[in-house]
Amino acid sequence: MKTQNILLSFFVLIIAAGCNKVLDKKDLGKIPPDLIFNDSDIARLNLDFLYNANMPSWGGGTGIGSLTGIHGELSEESYGESKYFEGTITTRDVQEFGTKLDQNNNYGKIRNINMFIKAIRESEFQQGTKDRFIGQALFFRAFRYFDLVRIYGGVPLVLEPLNAIGDEAKDEARLPRNSTADCFKQIVADLDSAIKYLPGRWSSAEWGHITSGAAAAFKGRVLLTYASPQFNPNDLPERWQAAYDANLQAKTILDASNFGLHDSYGDLWFKEVDNPEAVLVTGYNDLTGDQERKNNGYDNGTRPSYLGTGGGSNQPSWEMVKAYPMKDGKMPGASDYSYSDQFFYKDRDPRFNQTIAYNGTTWFINGNQNYRLWTYLEGNKSTEPKATVTGFYTRKAIMTGVPRNNDPKNAGTDWIEIRYAEVLLNLAEAAIGINKLGTGDEGYQGLIAVRKRAGIEAGADNMYGLASGLSRDQLFKAVLHERQIEFAFEGKRFWDLRRWKLFEETLNGTRRNKIIIRMKAGAGIPSYDDFKNPNNPNFRDVVDLDYAYTNYFEVIVENDPTADNNNTRLDTKYAINWQPTYYYFPIPQQAIDNNPNLEQNNNWGGSFDPLQ
Repeated sequence: MKTQNILLSFFVLIIAAGCNKVLDKKDLGKIPPDLIFNDSDIARLNLDFLYNANMPSWGGGTGIGSLTGIHGELSEESYGESKYFEGTITTRDVQEFGTKLDQNNNYGKIRNINMFIKAIRESEFQQGTKDRFIGQALFFRAFRYFDLVRIYGGVPLVLEPLNAIGDEAKDEARLPRNSTADCFKQIVADLDSAIKYLPGRWSSAEWGHITSGAAAAFKGRVLLTYASPQFNPNDLPERWQAAYDANLQAKTILDASNFGLHDSYGDLWFKEVDNPEAVLVTGYNDLTGDQERKNNGYDNGTRPSYLGTGGGSNQPSWEMVKAYPMKDGKMPGASDYSYSDQFFYKDRDPRFNQTIAYNGTTWFINGNQNYRLWTYLEGNKSTEPKATVTGFYTRKAIMTGVPRNNDPKNAGTDWIEIRYAEVLLNLAEAAIGINKLGTGDEGYQGLIAVRKRAGIEAGADNMYGLASGLSRDQLFKAVLHERQIEFAFEGKRFWDLRRWKLFEETLNGTRRNKIIIRMKAGAGIPSYDDFKNPNNPNFRDVVDLDYAYTNYFEVIVENDPTADNNNTRLDTKYAINWQPTYYYFPIPQQAIDNNPNLEQNNNWGGSFDPLQ
């Protein structure tokens, strides 16, 4: 059982420990912190509580507000009606800041972290034990503050637990916002302490604990965000240098601790303990009745509904499908491989077939290595009991075997928040930022390493589809495109578009699209049963996908993106209308009503400058 799977409240955790020397002598409602935190079992269980409360969930969710979880609907990955894309966000909508005292919002979680740190510092543990406890807690504090700062800019820094009772305590809690620069400085300081205090690798029994490499990798992500145009519109070179140094440090620590790319892009999700790619990982399990049950929810919610009990969510848009290069690493038109929309699946980057499930594909699922997915229409009726809206499903990280008790809800696949591949691409982007542009520099080498693992053809120049001599801007675009493909449906694309301020350029004025695959009419056309029974001698060609797409299927894509009756549109109510003010969201008005010392962002009518 991984530490982050403890779901109990503070005092129930104490009971679960079964610690007689505490339970036999003290009223549980009056146990003094000095006794609790001088017992290593109890301290460990309270640390477990912090893990459960703060580790990210599937898709990068922080568990708070409207920006949690997989963000395909807030990028071109998938679809979904949204106030963000409608352009109608108000000062009351983005609630990650929190508007009341609640242990489940960011500041409530920070309070619990600060209480833990204070108690451990005042405990009688040996210094090494203190350091390891505190290092993990400081990581979580940095994680929470980064979640706030990337959304709003600077926020009040609370580094000690505040009194919670009385008017005086209420007044003391009405803190002003710290500058954005101060917040990033504090986040980095907490992570530096975590790097110093934590081991590069825990034992297999402790798998899932924060390591020094995980803290360094997260620091690299933080400083890369600070160097990106959202926070660095003047392209200050020292920001890129700091990001480069941090990501190089992360790679060095991880390499020394035997982390690295998993051999297989498709299989990396299914190795749990000692997975070399899993830098920051949240453990899940497939238990069915235990108090520690923690099924991941993603698997059942993403697979086709008739293969589980979920909804077939996270469906790829046509725009996401088109984003994949060909198997030589070059985009259609520049590749040696021909491309047509009719045969959209042919000769693509190998990650395409490991991420996108499409009509006619073979999909190893529910223990069946030869399962064929058919999603086409007969007339206007889908052959599926419940049709995919976009024409596609996401197959990434969907388990291949049969779930426990044949219940698709029982999936225990771990979530990997930071993969070693991200460290390579973070380092590549930062290297480009400081103008390390040669093919032997990290900018190119990180891209090449990720593409090589993906199975892209090396080419005669061993550049895996990359052109040599690319400019700084061209290499930045290459890294962002690589991230789009490598981390598809991992909750990264929304934040990349936002930190690079690319929503208007990439999506505004557009409507995301689906694909329609319809069976042709006429004699000699196979039935759905024929496709489900490919051994039928009358239709021996149905298992030849190219033949089937040539002779049996009509493929309809983007026939007129501007027409009101365009039946490939996913966005039907409005064209995407992301607003420039959304690069710093407003502090919720309810929070300002509670604390008049909070200034609103200057892009929302206030006086606070989130760039300072």
